[in-house]
Amino acid sequence: MNKIVKEIQKIMAQNMAFYLPHVKKSDLEKNGAVFYMNGNNGTEFDWYVNDRLPAFMVFYNDADNLGAAKLMLFPDGNAVLYLYDEKGKRLLKEVSICIEAAEADIAALAAILRNEADDKGIWDADVEDICTDIEPGSDMLREFTDRRRDYMVWINRREILALNACVSKRITEEGWKVGYMERQEPCDEKDSGWVFTAGNEDDEYCSDYQNISLLSVGAVWQQLDSDIFKYIDMPVGTRLIRISPESFEIDKNDKEIYTMKR
Repeated sequence: MNKIVKEIQKIMAQNMAFYLPHVKKSDLEKNGAVFYMNGNNGTEFDWYVNDRLPAFMVFYNDADNLGAAKLMLFPDGNAVLYLYDEKGKRLLKEVSICIEAAEADIAALAAILRNEADDKGIWDADVEDICTDIEPGSDMLREFTDRRRDYMVWINRREILALNACVSKRITEEGWKVGYMERQEPCDEKDSGWVFTAGNEDDEYCSDYQNISLLSVGAVWQQLDSDIFKYIDMPVGTRLIRISPESFEIDKNDKEIYTMKR
């Protein structure tokens, strides 16, 4: 088995023994096996878009099958371990860890996991069932590295999600979805330039700063309106109106805005 994977198993077992001493191996799925959770986005997506490997998990062995421990490993060797008590219903502890491994070795592990798990249709499996004890060849590493360009749209959007946007309180407080979105020239490096309104405000409403909230684009996407995501990397000068429950189009001043509540 790959030495980094072995270290992950060791770290998870030691921390569970320390913070969850009342949890027996028999309380855990496969007596505490560590599972590689690549089944949601896949190894490449998490590596290039989320800047980490998919999570490594230990599960409780009951009907709910919730997590007992979750470890997130980042390319620089830093990791975060979450420990859950009460059969996975309560976050007990968050532990920051540094795994002593070169960034190149962690990147090589990512390539191995893509090749030996994703490419073979092995999803969310016990790490013992994945062949990680191999030496990745130069072709495998090059192919994995070259695939980064396939995720550039997602990478760019992730960067925009961290930037600020001006949001009408019709959206944040009254429950309307985004009906109009315009990307203006950003005022600083933390500003995306995006302005999101419900589309039913008048000029007087929008000119009053008390009716505007400052939120990250990611908060708007995750908490208020997921429909905006595929448009957020459009350039400065873009003006879009909602035309249906799911979609927007360029505003040509020839259609009414489709307004709706969440």
